[in-house]
Amino acid sequence: MSDKPGIVIAIDKPTGWSSFQVVNKLKWHLKRAFGLKKFKIGHAGTLDPLASGLLLVCVGSATKRIEELQEGIKEYSGTMVLGATTPCFDLEQAIDAYYPTDGIDAESLEAARRRFVGDIEQVPPMFSAVKVDGQRAYVSARDGKTAEIAPKRVTVYDFDITAFRPGSGQALRNTDTVAHSTASNPHTDASKQPHLYRNPQGSVPEGLPQIDFRITCSKGTYIRSIARDLGEALGSGAFLSALRRERIGDYTLNDAIAIDGIESIITPDSPSFSDLLQL
Repeated sequence: MSDKPGIVIAIDKPTGWSSFQVVNKLKWHLKRAFGLKKFKIGHAGTLDPLASGLLLVCVGSATKRIEELQEGIKEYSGTMVLGATTPCFDLEQAIDAYYPTDGIDAESLEAARRRFVGDIEQVPPMFSAVKVDGQRAYVSARDGKTAEIAPKRVTVYDFDITAFRPGSGQALRNTDTVAHSTASNPHTDASKQPHLYRNPQGSVPEGLPQIDFRITCSKGTYIRSIARDLGEALGSGAFLSALRRERIGDYTLNDAIAIDGIESIITPDSPSFSDLLQL
């Protein structure tokens, strides 16, 4: 393959897949379809395994655009659970503490939300790819170690709370009785209220308040950290239960291909691939 323009492939990454797994699947299909042995491929911005949505995969000389694409403004939607925390700030690990939620209402949420719009300082999660003393922070975290991570300055252009479900105030705290937050409850059933988000990975105790949100932000912003910090601003706790990336720069989910549709699109007969990759 010669060093030609290459191609950027927008993928709708499913929940449970790592960004690395998506790249590997694309690589396998490209090798199989075109008989390639060696070529450049990489993604422009990691999505956590529990997150879904837009992942840009660059192939051929388009890998030179990775840094440029990473600078694009990001847009996310998702759900935060209030009144509890997890060590990783999402559902990858179990809840480690509960907090009071009596004082949380629409007014206090609005006051807290405003604190996270504009240029803000945030500390990335320990369970992240940030390097501390030359090592990824998540490596230390999984070994049970802690490390001091320096705060970083990021920009949140918009932070909208699109729905607020106050909860019952009677959160179940026994892990044996944890139930999905959407289970047969008309107020949280996403099939009955399509604007609400499901919690497809892991489980959330019943009774805890939840908010749905939409955030537009700069490169390097950790939505998990915003969840943690919002909980603290409310005098409680919070963690992320669902996250979906909807935009990176000029690319949106409307441009994206479902991972299970890759095989039918990556073919020698597809001009998008054969011409741009100059195979």
